[in-house]
Amino acid sequence: MRLLYTLAWWLALPLVLARLWLRGRQEPGYRQHWGERLGFYGRQPASATNTIWLHAVSVGETRAAEPLIDALLAAWPACRIVLTHMTPTGRATGKSLFAKHGARLVQSYLPYDTGAMPARFIRHFAPRICILMETEVWPNLIHQCNRYKVPVVLANARLSQRSLGKAQRLGKLIADAARGITLVAAQTQDDADRVRQLGVRDVVVTGSIKFDVVVPEAALATGAALRSAIGQRPVLLCASTREGEEQLILDAYIRSGLPANALLLIVPRHPQRFDEVEKLIAAQGLAMQRRSALQQGDDVAAGTQVLLGDSMGEMFAYYAACDCAFVGGSLLPLGGQNLIEPAALGKPVLIGPHTFNFALVTEQAIAAGGAALVADADALMAQASALLQDPSRLSLMGEKALAFANQHRGATPRTIAAIKPLLP
Repeated sequence: MRLLYTLAWWLALPLVLARLWLRGRQEPGYRQHWGERLGFYGRQPASATNTIWLHAVSVGETRAAEPLIDALLAAWPACRIVLTHMTPTGRATGKSLFAKHGARLVQSYLPYDTGAMPARFIRHFAPRICILMETEVWPNLIHQCNRYKVPVVLANARLSQRSLGKAQRLGKLIADAARGITLVAAQTQDDADRVRQLGVRDVVVTGSIKFDVVVPEAALATGAALRSAIGQRPVLLCASTREGEEQLILDAYIRSGLPANALLLIVPRHPQRFDEVEKLIAAQGLAMQRRSALQQGDDVAAGTQVLLGDSMGEMFAYYAACDCAFVGGSLLPLGGQNLIEPAALGKPVLIGPHTFNFALVTEQAIAAGGAALVADADALMAQASALLQDPSRLSLMGEKALAFANQHRGATPRTIAAIKPLLP
């Protein structure tokens, strides 16, 4: 089965590279570092006693990995980390977050899963361990790690019932890969149970590392500056919105509205969609400004109805600047996004009905009183409007969100303890 999978990769590679080139029209980063994606790295890097390989596919996984990376570097002072990504935005986020570690952290793109390419990566960097964040399972990568006796850890692992069904339909390919994983550190007991159904032998429940993320002081300062530019107006943030959701939100905004002086702040999840969302807003005839057009010291105009968050690496700042946050990917059946970040900043959270990727944490946040479920975009506007006009309720919900986030900290040290036997 794996041989057919490998053949499929080689046959698809020209199309994969063509798609990469086309995506580079909107995101130039996709046209850079192609050698890394193909497993070519030039001269050998300086040797290190321990090389820890950690893979974080994109922005969310990279930000989630921050406390784990800091803890790994502290626990193994002689080690360096090779941090791999699949997207330019993930790589840019890593560069911003981990510049503090200097030469102890090296970044690269993950090679395509052809077999030969991950093998070249392993020979080049000689990792002592491979840590994959959340849901990344690559059959050839795992096979090559087993071949070179590199333990594979799936950290902060989550697996929805839907994803389990998809994996099981792939049969022996995924079953063999699962058996090749040395250790899974799962976010919840339900995740652990589903992972075991794939055939992984060693599974522990550690909780979600995302609760351990420390909000950077610089992000708080940026958020305070943005809030000052907005002024005293109440702010509803719609964060990490996905294709199709902005139109629903804008239509509901036109129908239902927010308090007369409120500002709607929309931050699309994918940067290549910033211009598209700007056109959607303009088509509604709404007064709009782009975050990127605000110079230092500029104020958001009093007549602006919608502020488009079109900057990279400022999600914490957007959360810090808002009064109430809706977490996107949940109005449509896309599985939702991480609501821990706004909760950790003490912001009331609103979330749509489609949260299968974050089902348990969403249920827990709602039960704690720090989040509320909205059935659709009209309900979102109604809930947000009620909250923004009730300061005491807004404050109480924010306090409960913060208490919920603080209550679930501690996954990082539990993950480090699970990894220690595998990494002398």
